[in-house]
Amino acid sequence: MLCVVGTVPTENFPLVEGEVKLIGDQLQIGTSTIAINRGTPALLAAAVKTADVLGQPSPYAYLVGDTGTGKGSRRLYVHLTEVLPQTSFQTITFHYLQPLIPWHKRLQNAIGAMTHRPRPIADAGYMYMAKMSGAAADYDLFTPDVGELAFLADEEAPHPFYTRGFILHEDNRVPDLITRAYKHRNAARYLLIKGEKDHLADASGILESIDSPMEEALEAIGGTGDTLTGLVSVLIDGGMAINEAAVAAMRTNRLAGRYARPTPATQVIDIIGHIPQAYRDLFGTG
Repeated sequence: MLCVVGTVPTENFPLVEGEVKLIGDQLQIGTSTIAINRGTPALLAAAVKTADVLGQPSPYAYLVGDTGTGKGSRRLYVHLTEVLPQTSFQTITFHYLQPLIPWHKRLQNAIGAMTHRPRPIADAGYMYMAKMSGAAADYDLFTPDVGELAFLADEEAPHPFYTRGFILHEDNRVPDLITRAYKHRNAARYLLIKGEKDHLADASGILESIDSPMEEALEAIGGTGDTLTGLVSVLIDGGMAINEAAVAAMRTNRLAGRYARPTPATQVIDIIGHIPQAYRDLFGTG
């Protein structure tokens, strides 16, 4: 089963855990409901839709409210170190969490105490923490956008705020950023780089690039990178090889965006609703 760990940008949202359900345009975990806009809720909604079309269990989530203070993230870190050793998740995707560095080693130890090692995936804040802890190479997949890739490529930056300017301006030099990230062991086994053109890479360089279908209106819609992470997480959890899962996820996410006929007013939930049909049309499942 896939486990997703993340936060909701609401200070008073409680720490919750459980299997995720998608009811209309809201997620439900136990008695708690969450609006789907971007971030971890968008990732989870995409994961639920993908799991459904593949006949897999819905993801299990650990969520807490955090508006950037780190208070909620700390509570979640404490909880995870206590409960993860008793779980048997096959894949764990860490998403929006405040990068509290001392907790990374504790969580790594908790994961090490599980009966079987899960496949670890990191995005957003947790990807930052993995890099800042010197443990990026322990992960199977990072899913950065180009700006986040620039941080991974900067071996001197202790935090994304301090990524050096000459690296930040290398948007058109993705291959160089990839090489630099791997040279300094600041990348996972695979990188799925999200953007106007999506790339799959490993230490040898770019393995595959997907740039169609292209919908310019999607660039203004928040959450499409989160849906891509949700898609690839479920595909990997279902047993697909990471490189195959990344390509399938990139293609599905783009086709779902095309099916949504996006305008600047389109919401990410509109795109998520088209994931099942996009996947079926591409791969004939369901």
